[in-house]
Amino acid sequence: MSTDLLETVGPAAGVIVGFLGHILYARVSGKSKVAEGEKIKGDAEKEAKHMVREARVQIKAEQIKLKDEAAKEMKEQRKELKQVENRLEQREDNLEKKFSSLDAKIDSLDKKDKDVEQTKKRLAEKDVELKKTISQQIDELERVAHLSRDDAREMILDKLKSEVKNESGIMVRNVLEEAKQKAQSKANEVIASAIQRYASECVYERTSATIQIPNDEMKGRIIGREGRNIRALEASTGVSILIDDTPNAIVITCFDPVRKEVARQMVERLVSDGRIHPTRIEELKKKVEKEIEENIQEAGEAAVLELGLQNIALPIVKLIGRLQYRYSYSQNVLKHSIECAYFMGSIAAELGLDEMKARRIGLLHDIGKAVDHEIEGTHARIGADILRKHGEDKDVINAVEAHHEEVDMKTVYAPLAAATDALSASRPGARSETTELYLKRLEQLETIALEFDGVDKCFALQAGRELRVVVLPEKIKEGEAQMLAKDICERIEKEMNYPGQIKVGVIRETRSVSYAK
Repeated sequence: MSTDLLETVGPAAGVIVGFLGHILYARVSGKSKVAEGEKIKGDAEKEAKHMVREARVQIKAEQIKLKDEAAKEMKEQRKELKQVENRLEQREDNLEKKFSSLDAKIDSLDKKDKDVEQTKKRLAEKDVELKKTISQQIDELERVAHLSRDDAREMILDKLKSEVKNESGIMVRNVLEEAKQKAQSKANEVIASAIQRYASECVYERTSATIQIPNDEMKGRIIGREGRNIRALEASTGVSILIDDTPNAIVITCFDPVRKEVARQMVERLVSDGRIHPTRIEELKKKVEKEIEENIQEAGEAAVLELGLQNIALPIVKLIGRLQYRYSYSQNVLKHSIECAYFMGSIAAELGLDEMKARRIGLLHDIGKAVDHEIEGTHARIGADILRKHGEDKDVINAVEAHHEEVDMKTVYAPLAAATDALSASRPGARSETTELYLKRLEQLETIALEFDGVDKCFALQAGRELRVVVLPEKIKEGEAQMLAKDICERIEKEMNYPGQIKVGVIRETRSVSYAK
């Protein structure tokens, strides 16, 4: 039993011992792990404490740094505040000073206002006294001088007027001299350039066509039996034929220059041929008229071609050709028109204007003279009407119509046309006039000058192109001499017709003469 018990208890005891061993091992093992855990825990607590200490140190350092920065910032702010306070204190001081100064100025102004008021009162009192004194003096002067106040005022105004007129005359003279000096050079340059670029022959007018015949027998043949030949000639051509005692010559006169030319050529051919009778006269008239018409057409076309103009209507071209038989103060009008066209074109080119338009105006400005014996009116208006009818440019029409100042000049071409017309007409040799007209113009010049007060003598010189006026120095002062010359020029321009220009010179001199005995 004891053996069975041992056999039975042995395994159980082994199990129990094993279990107990296991338990014992577990306890021992657990204690070991607990010890290890404690160690780890202790290490962790040490590490944590170390980290906390480091964190606290770092935080303390940051706090110290922030405190230093805050202290520094506060210090700077206190410094700035101090500066602001100083500036404010300085401004307050300045404002106080300014207020003090303003108060002083206000006091000074108040004092000055009081002084001004007192001065006004004194001036008002003195003004009343002065007026009273002036009135007494005027009454006394009127009593002594026997002059009223109005008479004295008029005397003073006359004196002032004379002095102002003298001074204004001097001023006008200085201004005119300065303007002349500036303009003369350029004007001379432009005109000289225009003249140098064109030169034409001088053609003189034959107021009546004189035809040479071989002998007096030819006069009888021209007259014909009972005057039938000369009547046929005059009726056919519309001219007047004068046959007098002048040897070997007959004279043809007519207002129509074309008819006069037709008659001249007919008579020359009849004299050359020798056959003179009414039938021959009619046949020759048709032939000569046809030739003259062709010649007119050719002359007009040649003038237009020479100037390089275009788009001129055929009727106007024929009128241009008719101008070759028209004369003005002995100057051939066609030659004059071509000359004006060249002058006007050259000057327009110098001034930056349209050269071809200027040439067109110069050629057409006297177109009315081709028919002015047939149509009533001035040649300028007649020419403008003709150009208007054929659709010419308005600038051309105005320049033609206004070149003698019969209408207002609307463009710069109009005064340019007037200037070149005078330039062509007044050049030496361009025109001639009768002795009667010449003497009449000289007399009229001197008469106009002598009508002015203070003029002693006057002399027309250089064929009426210069007028010298001698004045009395005690009546005309130095400045008034210039005004007198200007007034005389205005009268001459208004009352006289003349080519070119007339120079008026006023001479004022004082001579002192004494004799040694």
